[in-house]
Amino acid sequence: MSNRETKSDVILIGAGIMSATLGTILKELVPEWEITVFEKLEKAGEESSNEWNNAGTGHAALCELNYTDEKQDGSVDISKAIKINEQFQVSIQFWSYLINRKLINNPQDFIMPLPHMSLVQGEQNVTFLKKRFEALSNNPLFHGMEFSDDPEKLMEWIPLIMQDRASNEPIAATKIDSGTDVNFGALTRSLFDHLDRKNVDINYRHNVENIKRNSDGTWTVKVHDDTTGDIKNHTAKFVFIGGGGGSLHLLQKSGISEGKHIGGFPVSGIFMVCNNPDIVEQHNAKVYGKAKVGAPPMSVPHLDTRYIDNKKSLLFGPFAGFSPKFLKYGSVFDLLTSVKPNNLLTMLAAGAKNVPLTNYLIQQVMLSKEKRLEELREFIPNAKSEDWDLVVAGQRVQVIKDTEAGVGTLQFGTEVITAEDGSIAALLGASPGASTAVHVMLEVIKKCFPQQIDEWEPKIKEMIPSYNLSLMDNPELLQEIHSSTAQVLGLSEKEQVEKEPVFS
Repeated sequence: MSNRETKSDVILIGAGIMSATLGTILKELVPEWEITVFEKLEKAGEESSNEWNNAGTGHAALCELNYTDEKQDGSVDISKAIKINEQFQVSIQFWSYLINRKLINNPQDFIMPLPHMSLVQGEQNVTFLKKRFEALSNNPLFHGMEFSDDPEKLMEWIPLIMQDRASNEPIAATKIDSGTDVNFGALTRSLFDHLDRKNVDINYRHNVENIKRNSDGTWTVKVHDDTTGDIKNHTAKFVFIGGGGGSLHLLQKSGISEGKHIGGFPVSGIFMVCNNPDIVEQHNAKVYGKAKVGAPPMSVPHLDTRYIDNKKSLLFGPFAGFSPKFLKYGSVFDLLTSVKPNNLLTMLAAGAKNVPLTNYLIQQVMLSKEKRLEELREFIPNAKSEDWDLVVAGQRVQVIKDTEAGVGTLQFGTEVITAEDGSIAALLGASPGASTAVHVMLEVIKKCFPQQIDEWEPKIKEMIPSYNLSLMDNPELLQEIHSSTAQVLGLSEKEQVEKEPVFS
């Protein structure tokens, strides 16, 4: 065992999509900075970013009903949908920049055009979906969306779902062709290959054991080399903790005040994957339904066409589950060891407030394959057990924090915790995470490098033309960006923004 110390400008903990994105942006802004990456697994993108550990949806709020709420007056609030769509447009622009500059190659390896659809049943849900469609389709970000409650039209759109459907219950769907399927695992690996070519020091099988602030404001990271057994002390001016569910423990070890009174609640997921090519070929969309009462947003049922390893697949789920692990390859003691004196009350309050969620997760864990098939048959009425296998997806850790809403509030989304001096930041939470990685990492850069941001702005605008602008308020720029990114990324030959909303 040896103990030696090295220095760099930036340390990135975790080799997922967030660290990959931040490292790539920083290398464009300040190529001379020395960046070091530590990842506990053998390669990049193996936890939440892995293609089998997430839904692969390019989250742009095109189909996700949980991003649009019905208000008491009956109107639909689309503000969250607008925000998420704008953030995804930032990612699309950055990926296009990387392809144009030949920094990464073959966009078809990580992004494919795919219709996004919302599907509901029941008169009340159909009424809501129509109101949601009317609110969204009047916004330039969602131009091209179609609505139909006509079974014949729905049979054209989703034959696998409509075939042999016996129910006379009203059914409706929205469809927009500008959606995407994103292989975040492949994208993560491409970005790390690029960083490796840029001489970023990437260390796999290196486990970060501790983080300590130094008197001069820098940070020392204690790292265990799992291959050699060596202990390394590595110092940097800035540390980003992008270790998925593992970020909470490292944030706690940093000792920053901003990391106190924060807890995490792990939720696991299971997908059903179709093993029958004939069935896979009958479906070509991501179709999102409505979450059951008490279910977390990540458990919204959806039937997804996926492109993994250049092969078309069909997945249904996710079914929620519970494991005390914070990472798929984590420890069963993760949840227990995350409870500290400063967040004990926060965690207890969250437990008391979320009894229905706990009961829901217990019910989901106890589901047999036949019970899961019953839920699948709400989408595919004639689904057969032998055509479907189970795949365990990744772990998500929902943030628990004290907010204006009360002590121990469970947060559904992505959060960045930053020290007051900007010398360290940690990413926590779940969806829409990966889809909005570029926006989130730009926010990290703004908070952590305020003195340089003005100097870097011209380069950022070169990478992301809409930077600091609202695309919703600049429809000409939106159309220009849609056109250019679709061409560069191979997403569409026609302008979806030119299509008018369609009722049928």
